[in-house]
This record gives sequence, C-alpha cells and structure tokens, in this order.
Amino acid sequence: MKKLSPFIWSLLLFGILYSCNPVEIKTGYNPITQELIELLNTNPEVNDLLRSSIEHARRVNPDPKTNPVQSLDHYFDFVSRTENGMPWSLYEKKDSIEVYSDISKSLRYFYFLINQPLPELEGKGLYDNTIQYSEPFATWLTKFNKHWGHYLSSEDSWNETYYQMAKSDTLFGLSSTWYEDPSNWKSFNDFFARKLRSPEERPITAPEDNQIVSSSADSRPIGSWKIDDKSVIISENGIPVKSATFRSVSKLIGEESPYAEAFKNGTYIHSFLAINDYHRYHFPLSGVIKEVSLIQGLGVAGGTLNWDAQNLRYAYNPTGIDWQMLETRGCIILETREFGLVALIPVGMATISSVNFEESVKVGTYVKKGDPLGYFLFGGSDFVMLFQEHVEFILDAPKMEGGSGYQHRLMGERIGFLSLKKEELQN
Repeated sequence: MKKLSPFIWSLLLFGILYSCNPVEIKTGYNPITQELIELLNTNPEVNDLLRSSIEHARRVNPDPKTNPVQSLDHYFDFVSRTENGMPWSLYEKKDSIEVYSDISKSLRYFYFLINQPLPELEGKGLYDNTIQYSEPFATWLTKFNKHWGHYLSSEDSWNETYYQMAKSDTLFGLSSTWYEDPSNWKSFNDFFARKLRSPEERPITAPEDNQIVSSSADSRPIGSWKIDDKSVIISENGIPVKSATFRSVSKLIGEESPYAEAFKNGTYIHSFLAINDYHRYHFPLSGVIKEVSLIQGLGVAGGTLNWDAQNLRYAYNPTGIDWQMLETRGCIILETREFGLVALIPVGMATISSVNFEESVKVGTYVKKGDPLGYFLFGGSDFVMLFQEHVEFILDAPKMEGGSGYQHRLMGERIGFLSLKKEELQN
C-alpha cells in the first residue's frame, strides 16, 4: 500500500477538523457553558444537532428582537448569562434587541431554542425528536438546570430592585394581603416559594367532607382521563403503541412502588400552575400517608411550545398527559377512609424542576384536607391526582367563557367530587 505524503495527511486532518465544525473556546464564559463548548468539540454529532436546532428556531422566528439567538455564539452568550442570571431577563438589551421582562416569556424562550423537531432524531425512541431529550445533551442540560437552581437559591439572586420588579407585576399579587412578610425572602426561590400570611388567605372548601375534592394549589384544572387495565392513560385518540411508555401510570408513580398497579381502571387528573401562582401545594383530601417518594427527572420543557407569530409571543400549551413521566416528581399515596387510595403527584416542570415535601409529611401520619404538603422552586409545575377503579371522580370546576377549559382555582377551592360506583355500593 502506497504511503501518503505529509501534505496529504495534513489535508485529510484539516478536512476532518473542518467537517466537525469546531467551536472556539473563548474566555469569559461561565463554567457550565464552557462544559457545553467542550462537549461540542468532542462530539461532532451534538455539535451539528445544536446548530440545526438553532437554525430551525431562526427559520421559525427570524426576528432578532424576539429571537436574539441567531447563531451558536449567540447561544453561548445566552446560556452563560443565564447561569448566574435572573429568570425575567435571560438576555440583555443590545442595540435593537429587547429584554423580556416577563418570567414566563423568558422561560419559554429558553426551551424554544432546544425544542425544535429535528429529522436526525426521528426513530431514536425519544419522547420527542428534539435535542433536549437526546444524550449527551440532556445530561448537560440537567447539570445546567441544577447549577442555575443553586444560584436562584443564593442571596446573590435577590435584592430590593428585584423585589420591586416582582411587585410591579400585578399577576404575582404582592400588593394583596395573601403573603408573608417580604423580609423573609433572602433569595429568588424564597420569593418564588413564598408562604401565605395565614391559612385564612386560602380557606378550604368543606374541610370535613372527603367527598368534595379541593384544589391542591393555585392552578388551572386541565381535565380528567381514564386509566386502562394495563395502567396506561387513555387519550381521546387511543394509545399509540410507541408512546404507551410515556403514559404509564406505573412509571409515573415509580415501578418499584408497591402501589404501582393500584390505579388500574382508575382516573387521572392534572392541574397546571402558572409562573406567578402561589407555588406551595396542600392535601386535597384527608387520610393516612402510606408512601412518600421522590423521582428525579430530566427537567425538560413538557407540553407544546410554539412561536405565535400573530401575537408575537412564545405560546405554551401544557395539556399533554405524558410529559409528566419525564419530569422530577413526588408521589404521596394517601389512604382515605371513604374512597380508598389516592395518589398525589406534584410534578416539577422545566428548568429547576424542584419538588419538595414538608418535614411533617411522613408515612403513617394522618393529615387533614388543606394541610401543607410541599412546594416547588423555580420552573413550571403541575399537580396530578389518581383515583382507584371503584371511585367516580367528577371534575366540576367552573368552565371558562366559551366552554373551552376550566377556570383558574385558588388552593382550597372545590374542583370536583367523589362517589363510589354503583357496583361498589351494592357490595
């Protein structure tokens, strides 16, 4: 075999390096962003996927005012600032590029960039063919989220200026009598998981009547679905075989749990918490705690996230019934005297995806409807409830105008009622 000359070897080496699109490691980036750059330099496939995702996002929304990340370098600047940045201004104002002052918009934009469908990832068995679900980028993203969470729990993340910014946004309700003294907030997450001034700020509907189900949190009920005899949630259009694993109640609860199959042929409901909601959750019924568990997840976007060109906003629709399987979640199995077992599943969604329980939440403890259960730190959130086969749950929260969806409920307000099925009453 004829040996190649040094010149030819040089050309081949140059071609290999060029085809990998190497990223220049600049100084000044924060540590987790540096790790991303190193990942891209050692993994050409991830490099290409991230570039493709950013390019796809640029085609969907080419306006730099609302989509300032138009290149890989822009993305590095963006995530580096976010590492030690506040949620309401994930990027700074530069020339004509405007700042998102709204926390929800900023969070949606963060995931918009990595929530783009990529043909290269089809058929890989992922929840969705976007880079945020693909390894090793998903591992980096999880690490980034944890790092950002630590910052948002530090004293560097909160000051009087930030408090006044939050207070000026009427959606947070900081001018009401609802919340504790703001002097208790030493970090952004202290503010985000703020406590009520007193229990009277959220009166509990029918506290002694377990037939009435109260809202576990300030949230909007999304709907209720039946569970089949294989513990899989049934959607309106049936259960696609490929996605059945993402609708498995057993997986949602934790397959190692002794209660993993306890909700076959039962009912699944969930409610969505907005960014500005009171982010502590409470028991919706009275009973005895049988199990307490915490399941770590990816902290991905969840739901449907799109660019709404007509209204110039990133629109989020959390109506799905499967993304919860991928998120960090807690699971409380509550045994009620009248209606058997009820699963209470707070779901942390996106970014920090932090689910926390009160110290009083322990196996064997009897709790009353409205008692504190836990809290979310920064990120979107959801609350799931599961009822057993012999129980009928009717979601009767007020409908929104036009009859599409349900109105927002405060914690403690009624969202539905329970009854035993006829065959159970006959027995």
